[in-house]
Amino acid sequence: MESSIDQEMLKNSSQTASSLTAQALLEKILLIRRFEERVLELFGEGVLMGTTHCYIGQEANAVGVLHHLESTDIVWSNHRSHGHYLAFTGDADGLMAELMGKSIGIVGGRGGSQHLCREMFFSNGIQGGIVPAAVGMALAEKYNKTSRITVVFLGDGTLGEGIVYESMNIASLWKLPVLFVIENNRYAQSTPWEKQVAGSIAARSQAFGIETTEISSFNAMEIAETAGPVVALVRQQVRPQTLIINGYRFCHHSKSDDYRDAAEIEKWKLNDPVETLKKEISSAAYEALDRKATERVLAAENFGRQAPFPTLDRTSLDEALEL
Repeated sequence: MESSIDQEMLKNSSQTASSLTAQALLEKILLIRRFEERVLELFGEGVLMGTTHCYIGQEANAVGVLHHLESTDIVWSNHRSHGHYLAFTGDADGLMAELMGKSIGIVGGRGGSQHLCREMFFSNGIQGGIVPAAVGMALAEKYNKTSRITVVFLGDGTLGEGIVYESMNIASLWKLPVLFVIENNRYAQSTPWEKQVAGSIAARSQAFGIETTEISSFNAMEIAETAGPVVALVRQQVRPQTLIINGYRFCHHSKSDDYRDAAEIEKWKLNDPVETLKKEISSAAYEALDRKATERVLAAENFGRQAPFPTLDRTSLDEALEL
């Protein structure tokens, strides 16, 4: 007989699956794409503070996986965090203001592109450093007997960090509700993954007894359909899972640094997540979604430009710390 928690989870899973449409997923993908494109332009204009790592080409990963999460679940992202944040929260205003260093940004303009923190969303630019933090939060949720799960996004370039495997070991040993999402975009900055990852990526988490699912796709529908059962297993059986998504990053590693062959990039762009789902809806519907995303990003930019910069007076500092 199913427990009351299992019945509730199954009910939520059914409701989530019913909203899984190409149009709904594409709406989120377009918001991320148009946001990131404008971010690169604004960076070139000197409007943003600090560095920035965009997510162009990988949008289907975040949208497909996070589609299945509850708002109370926990998400840990990395230095390439914008797409994860927008897919989970939809908060373009707060993110843009943060990138501009403004006082009403997500963390008062102090975190910038890589260090975001809002409610149950966290990110950090230290390679591998997010993984033990995510596992620790999953432990807390299990200890408190909640139904929350933790999802942590890491890339192929992070697989050289020993703390990743220490964390996987503990997560498996203690049966923690955490999903490791490994986004293999085939490059660690400018190093091809074949030259920095020995052996099988899947075998790494499997070595700790963690069930591992792998998909090579730019199609958010396919990724969402694959991720759904994986997320459900983490939640219902309270044990870790690994999901590997093989894709490609269309944009630079950071800002404008790119040493990849231009022909290679263009070849991979034939798999564009936007174009993949665009074929599934009418041209009128696509134009409406694209216009909505473009206008949303413009509104976020205006919001950020009009916002004040942080000041050093005690009152504004206290207000920022309360965000």
